[in-house]
Amino acid sequence: MRFSVLTLFPQQLLGALNHSISGRALDQGLIELETIQIRDYAVNDYGQVDDAPYGGGRGMVMMCEPLYQAWLAARGEQDHVRTIVLSPAGRVFDQAMARSFAEEEQIIFVCGHYEGMDQRVIEEIQAEEVSLGDFILTGGELAAAVMIDAACRLIPGVLPHQEAWELESFSDGLLEWPQYTRPSLWRDREVPAVLLSGHEAKIKLERHLMQVWETLKKKPWLLKDRPIEPSVWKLLAQRIQDQRDVEDP
Repeated sequence: MRFSVLTLFPQQLLGALNHSISGRALDQGLIELETIQIRDYAVNDYGQVDDAPYGGGRGMVMMCEPLYQAWLAARGEQDHVRTIVLSPAGRVFDQAMARSFAEEEQIIFVCGHYEGMDQRVIEEIQAEEVSLGDFILTGGELAAAVMIDAACRLIPGVLPHQEAWELESFSDGLLEWPQYTRPSLWRDREVPAVLLSGHEAKIKLERHLMQVWETLKKKPWLLKDRPIEPSVWKLLAQRIQDQRDVEDP
């Protein structure tokens, strides 16, 4: 799997990904990370890659030709490579998109700066606009690093066990269950007794109940298209009622 990133600040990207799981994946050759300096394709000897916007306005806009030539270098001889432009106007990145990224042989990320990039180059390279959320970053490098990290952990061999990501939040449409470790009693807070029981079936059911409850509390919209068995809702409703009875005797 090859990630090609068109950027003005390659070190920002490399600094984020040369560590931990993504760093090990790079060292082991499970993924490739190529950074392409957009200024290498500047329109003049001064390294110009931006200009004032037509129609007036503040700031500068990244020019078509440097971006296009850098993209051609990243694409190489291939007819088509999935290309992502990091933009707050784009579709919000999620786990499903991370999985789709992990299935590609190569992805090109285009990191914008200033007031954005000329719309014509986005159209010419047939790029998808993708966002981390409804906020503005200084540039696309950190967003690209997040997306690469999320995708690379889904590539076979990157994590030691496939279950490590199959059981994580969002992998089955629900948030992950709360985690606990030693000691079993900390500051008068106890680990749920069933997790200490050693009863595999009860623990599995408890964790599923926890998943549904956490999702309902924190991100209920995830349950919209996720069928939950009526028996699970019944158990959860009973637990909520039991908790209320304890709190309000």
